[in-house]
Amino acid sequence: MADTENTQDAKDSTDTAPSRAQLAAARAFVAEHGKPSRAVVERIGRAGARVVLVGADGALGDVVVPSEETGAALVEAVDDLEAATWDADTVNSTSIGAAHRRKMAGPLAKR
Repeated sequence: MADTENTQDAKDSTDTAPSRAQLAAARAFVAEHGKPSRAVVERIGRAGARVVLVGADGALGDVVVPSEETGAALVEAVDDLEAATWDADTVNSTSIGAAHRRKMAGPLAKR
C-alpha cells in the first residue's frame, strides 16, 4: 500500500510542474519587461488556468497552464516573479495602450 501512495505522490508532483516552455515564456517576459513582475493565476475552466503577467513597465502577457496548482508552481519557480491578485496596485501598474483596447473590444471598436 505504501508503494502505491508514494507512486501517486510522485505522479501528483509531476502533474503540477510547469513545462520547460512555460518556464521559458515567463522568464523571457520578466527579462523583457522588468523586475519585479507580477503574476495573477486565474482559473479558465476545463482548459486549466491562465497566468497573467504584469511587467514592471506595465506590459501584459500570459501563459496558459493545465491547472491553478501548475500556475502557482510556475510563479514560484521564476525569479523576480511575484504572486499577485487584481488589487488596486496590480491594476494600476498595467499600461494598456489604445491599440490593445481596440483589439480587446473587437467589432465594438468600429462603432
